[in-house]
Amino acid sequence: MDAALVVALLALGGFTGFAAGLLGVGGGMLTVPFITMLLSARDFPPALVVHAAIATSLAIILFTSLSSVRAHHRHGAVLWPVVRLLVPGILVGSWLGPWLGAQLPSSVLALAFAVFVSFSATQMLVDRKPRPSRELPRPPGMAGMGLVIGSLSGLVGAGGGFIAVPFMSWCNVRIHNAVATSAALGFPIALAATLSNVYFGLQEPALPAGMLGYVYLPAMLLVTAMAVLTAPLGARTAHALPVKQLKRVFALMLYGLAGYMLWKGLR
Repeated sequence: MDAALVVALLALGGFTGFAAGLLGVGGGMLTVPFITMLLSARDFPPALVVHAAIATSLAIILFTSLSSVRAHHRHGAVLWPVVRLLVPGILVGSWLGPWLGAQLPSSVLALAFAVFVSFSATQMLVDRKPRPSRELPRPPGMAGMGLVIGSLSGLVGAGGGFIAVPFMSWCNVRIHNAVATSAALGFPIALAATLSNVYFGLQEPALPAGMLGYVYLPAMLLVTAMAVLTAPLGARTAHALPVKQLKRVFALMLYGLAGYMLWKGLR
């Protein structure tokens, strides 16, 4: 691995770790497009680029989620009863998402990423106020929502914040609690999805050096090394920002990254 790539991955780790703590997105909304860019610029098999970016992003979230949720927990912002209700469905969905992704070409995965992220950004930017009477569903509904969050997160390589944060906000959960709780969901999503990506990736006939299944280990290690240092800083910043500003940052960042992945999928 050349020095320029090492520096780029370390910088990416610092930025995405901060974003993971700030926005509760696990960093996946950033790591997937940027790892896609970095691998595309090198001699990496085009058919595996997006698969590797998604799987590596999920492996990184294993570590960044732990770092950011610890900081959110210190503020008492994580809604642990909500986490417990969502996790069973999340574990099932996070295994199924990579299985579905393994059946799809890279261009379709890139387009799916762009569509889901654009939808989430719009939900946050519009900022429509939910009815005051609306609240989180009962346990069966929460398990079903966990299945949706896990499946889509495993498919596009995200920590679940792009669905979980708008969903909880729509159910009248404060944005700061929604971000913190979403950060806690990142670990079970990443654990099940990473195991799934390793399992299905090992069935590929010719993987490039440095890959464990679909996970590109050099990128995972370098990005993680910086991300775990900056995630707590992002979490502390989140609790100092006003609600509207936090939602605007979240939405605008997602639009930019969705645009890149749309371009990648249509090439």
